Amino acid sequence: MQRHTTIGRRVAGIAAAAAVVAGSLTSMTAPAQAYSPDPTVNKYHRNTGDCPCSGGELADPFDGTYFEKDPGGTALKMELTDSSGWFVGKVEFHPYDEKLWVYDTRNDGDGIFVTLSYYDDNGRNHTLGVFDTPSTQATVDKRVYDLSLPEGRLVTIRVWDNAALTDWIETGQGRA
Repeated sequence: MQRHTTIGRRVAGIAAAAAVVAGSLTSMTAPAQAYSPDPTVNKYHRNTGDCPCSGGELADPFDGTYFEKDPGGTALKMELTDSSGWFVGKVEFHPYDEKLWVYDTRNDGDGIFVTLSYYDDNGRNHTLGVFDTPSTQATVDKRVYDLSLPEGRLVTIRVWDNAALTDWIETGQGRA
């Protein structure tokens, strides 16, 4: 009889330990995983003096891209795909009304972060901040930023794989 009691206690102890481990694992939040290798980026530029522009290379499976006419502007679209060819994000700079669109197109626990900067007439660099998307359970998260940029200014857009801005992916340029 004592043998069965000892085995029962061991089984109960093992089950309790397994429950504690399982509970601690499910309560932990997994950190965002960086893409490895970094996504491939395809860049498309449009002289918005010749727009409206859409379709062709600007089409994508999410909402396409449409650039308004803005003489003197250069629009930029950057599409990010992972090593398997899966579309993971896109960034668009729209000179008309100076808008920056940032998309996370795969709900995979990772995100993209964008910085936008320009130089003023005195050669001072102005970085407007870090732009990202909301982090929801949706397949596609996007955020549109309404910027106030001097007309005709060359803007530099950098895409990063982390909020600390230590894992650079690609740089592109447009003109406000």
